[in-house]
Amino acid sequence: LLIRANKRLNAVLSEAWESRLGALPYSNSYEALTMASIIEKESASNSERGLIAAVFVTRLDLGMRLQSDPTTIYGMGDRYDGNIRRADLSEETPYNTYRIDGMPPTPIALSGAASIAAALNPSASDYLYFVARGDGSHQFSRTLEEHNAAVREHQLGFSN
Repeated sequence: LLIRANKRLNAVLSEAWESRLGALPYSNSYEALTMASIIEKESASNSERGLIAAVFVTRLDLGMRLQSDPTTIYGMGDRYDGNIRRADLSEETPYNTYRIDGMPPTPIALSGAASIAAALNPSASDYLYFVARGDGSHQFSRTLEEHNAAVREHQLGFSN
């Protein structure tokens, strides 16, 4: 079963890699798979995956950190108790994209075809940030000011 799943993953990845958009910040298909794994953990909504990919690709192109909570959680391992604290975001692990430049060294989850497709064909967007609304969807923002307002509203419960 695992061999069949691995063969299928490699086939999907290979096909998507061959039909990818031009200028993407990946050196190889393994880096694209790593990005797809982050996208997979960020959202279960197929309609948002392309936008999430666009945010991450833009951030990489601009030299910004990904700042993805799922990478921090992965780096915490068994210490993750359902909450991410400021100290967790500051901890240096190879996976904490709040602390490292670029992408983590390996995928952080299994990636579905939709996340692989999004990583290799991100939506056209000028968003730089997104935050979970708490209902499974995300609010996307172009500026840090917009993002901080969205965080206050959706994560801290304060309206503007």
